[in-house]
Amino acid sequence: MYLTRSEYDRGVNTFSPEGRLFQVEYAIEAIKLGSTALGIQTKEGVLLAVEKRVTSKLLEPNSIEKIMEIDRHVGCAMSGLTADSRTMIDHARVEAQEAIMSRPFGVALLIAGVDEKGPQLFHADPSGTFTQYDAVAIGAGSEGANTELQEQFHKSMTLVEAENLSLKLLKQVMEEKLCATNIQVASVTPADGFQIYSDEKVQQIIERLN
Repeated sequence: MYLTRSEYDRGVNTFSPEGRLFQVEYAIEAIKLGSTALGIQTKEGVLLAVEKRVTSKLLEPNSIEKIMEIDRHVGCAMSGLTADSRTMIDHARVEAQEAIMSRPFGVALLIAGVDEKGPQLFHADPSGTFTQYDAVAIGAGSEGANTELQEQFHKSMTLVEAENLSLKLLKQVMEEKLCATNIQVASVTPADGFQIYSDEKVQQIIERLN
């Protein structure tokens, strides 16, 4: 008995004759429409920066969470479906046991942390692939941002340089003018653990760029 294309479309664990999982592919494509998120690993720590899309003047910008704490020394930036990210992060916070899913999560995560080897940066996508990076971008502006990261990232980069580069790249790919209320920035360092930057600190970085 052969399955139709639509039946392969609906199955989250049924491979097509070409060896494809369409639901996973659709979830990965959905992330390309999400907010741009950047992660840069330096010797001092890891920097995360994310675009916040404020769709209405009546919306409180601080209510949009794109960077979240998992533990004192681990933080996470997301691009994709916010509700899915909360589910994944809740699992991470309790060192999730195996989750039974009806579909792939439509979200990708940049997970930054510090261990005995120093600062670490990982990317997790809907296929379950978990990859370590020195620097990476996800979301709508990821193609251009990743090209710039390949050209400008270097192993000796400081956290301040990572702050400047991250916001410079967000400024290039965002449709709206970069400001302290439409982006979110955080860092993870051995000394201070995970910290989300205040609007005032983000504004100071923006002023350094101008």
